[in-house]
Amino acid sequence: MTGFLSIRNLSVVLAGTPHRLLRSVSLDLPAGEVHGLVGESGAGKSMIGKAILGILPRAIEIAEGEILLDGQDLLQLPPAERRRLVGKTAALIPQDPLTALNPSRRIGPQITDRLVDILGWKRAQAEARAVELLAEVHIPDAPRVMRSYPHELSGGMRQRILIASAFAAEPKLIVADEPTTALDVTVQKQILRLIAEMQSRHGTAILFVTHDLGVVSKVCRSLSVLYGGKVVEETEVRAFFRGPKHAYSAALLAATPKYTDPDTSLTPVPAEVIAAVQAEVEAADGEWRHVR
Repeated sequence: MTGFLSIRNLSVVLAGTPHRLLRSVSLDLPAGEVHGLVGESGAGKSMIGKAILGILPRAIEIAEGEILLDGQDLLQLPPAERRRLVGKTAALIPQDPLTALNPSRRIGPQITDRLVDILGWKRAQAEARAVELLAEVHIPDAPRVMRSYPHELSGGMRQRILIASAFAAEPKLIVADEPTTALDVTVQKQILRLIAEMQSRHGTAILFVTHDLGVVSKVCRSLSVLYGGKVVEETEVRAFFRGPKHAYSAALLAATPKYTDPDTSLTPVPAEVIAAVQAEVEAADGEWRHVR
């Protein structure tokens, strides 16, 4: 099956070296659905999102593969054309709202600039739409918030602003890069509910990066499990929670804390499982270098 977003054999390396950070990643995301990217820290989840959006660090380069967005291979487009297409089609909800927002600018322009620069809207039209968006993400007194600076708002309000900004240009795809990590548990629940509400209302496809399988169970329809930059399992969420197919996926699920039983000890991923999946990754790397 080919999705609205289709990634095929995407490999990312440190520039000038054969060291792969993403290893022949393939996944499909149908239009209007939510796909989770899960795994330990350093597994390559955020790097996939950055590769799609064209914001990888300069020291990292794409060695091979395809990133098809609505049928067009982003990696074959000239840089300027790619930026225009991604700017109109995709958006990012970043992890930390405090660092993502410019502390020296008021909130209003940080939302409206995207509408003016990308869609060519008049400033007054963009400001009216920004007020509507702030109301849509349940921020009261939107005109006052438009005049505020980021430090004058709570973490939850700042994250709601980033969500509003991401949906502003009606993108077909949003990369949500661990959007609840910097928030306390109560606010996390509100933000997850809000993202699900906005996604349903706008019909936007979301690639949801997270290390929390509990979040995946609530907001995603399908998921990919990564280890060492390699997808070890891609499946429907319901099938995953009924029984993962890969040993590492099963160990990751077993290691998830049981909030219904707080006295249960944490279960680490067994060393033999890590050794086996590491060997799988190294074997794939050896084959890749041989072919190249």
